[in-house]
Amino acid sequence: MLFWLSNFSDCFGPLRLFEYVTFRAGGAAVTAFLLVLLLGGSTARWLRKLNARAASRYADLFPPEWVDKEKERTPCMGGLLIIGALLFSSLLWSLVWHPIFLALSGATTAFAAIGFVDDYRKVVKKDRDGLPGKLKLCGQFLVAGLAVWYLCAQPGIGEYMSQLMVPFFKAPVWSNQILVPLFAVVVIVGASNAVNLTDGKDGLATGCTIFCTMTYLVFAYLMGHKVFAEYLNIPFIPGISEAVVFAAALIGSCIGFLWHNCHPASMFMGDTGSLALGGAVGLLAVLARQEILLVLVGGVFVMEALSVILQVGSFKLTGRRIFLCAPIHHHFERKGWTETQIVVRFWILSGVFALLAIATLKLR
Repeated sequence: MLFWLSNFSDCFGPLRLFEYVTFRAGGAAVTAFLLVLLLGGSTARWLRKLNARAASRYADLFPPEWVDKEKERTPCMGGLLIIGALLFSSLLWSLVWHPIFLALSGATTAFAAIGFVDDYRKVVKKDRDGLPGKLKLCGQFLVAGLAVWYLCAQPGIGEYMSQLMVPFFKAPVWSNQILVPLFAVVVIVGASNAVNLTDGKDGLATGCTIFCTMTYLVFAYLMGHKVFAEYLNIPFIPGISEAVVFAAALIGSCIGFLWHNCHPASMFMGDTGSLALGGAVGLLAVLARQEILLVLVGGVFVMEALSVILQVGSFKLTGRRIFLCAPIHHHFERKGWTETQIVVRFWILSGVFALLAIATLKLR
């Protein structure tokens, strides 16, 4: 919305800054950060006053000795603050009529709504399982499908949505107007659930999301700059700069939330935040045409999701478990790692994965 101020740059020269995506991205990040930082304390108190605590996951079990029982008293649904600041900031600094902004903001809001219903059932209904898994998955596929379909229908964007890009290759390796978009939908849903599984330690999912989003911010910025895109042999997609502004707002809101979510957390994001953040990251990967690279960019999220898949599959097939507990951060907890060790080490891995992913820009 503030972009409109650039129309008055003839009267006041500095207003021309609102035309530059770097300035708007910086403004979006700072705005989102300050909103979450300043409102976080009151939000945590409000959630605590509402007794917004999820039903205990161990209500029907003998609580293991390694479980931190203090976490059962920490309010969840802090994702309302993250997503609220993200949407307000991106609305303020983006071109609100642009299809990329509409797709990102609409899909993120819809994923947050699914997570909110899940959290509501856990908090109010005291239903430990929350929203039924199949229903949640159907909702995620519906949201992701609508977002991808909308982007495919946009001139100047849709032509790229049917092209499958693979790291280390200059040109698309495959083009298909049906299967490639379907693959994009699967990527978005997978990312949403992977972040949700990672959200088990104070600051873990938040920090990893920051590194992951920073990577796609770099990709989106370079793809929106014709000179850089030609030099690096990556697609030049006009208008993808709006994804840069949205990604910057997402990073700012996550950094602000990390202030309140670091150990010991004053509140958790809940499914309201994790499903939305994962869906946003997945859609950013799709827009940057780097869905396959998400395996590396989101390496920590992949580890978490894969550990659950392997654990469940092994137990059903052989009756044995591969890990002491899944997702894998609980395995290391059982091995004796402290919460801070787990989170910081996973952040380090996430940062390394991000740097390796950015390095692929030149290895083509």
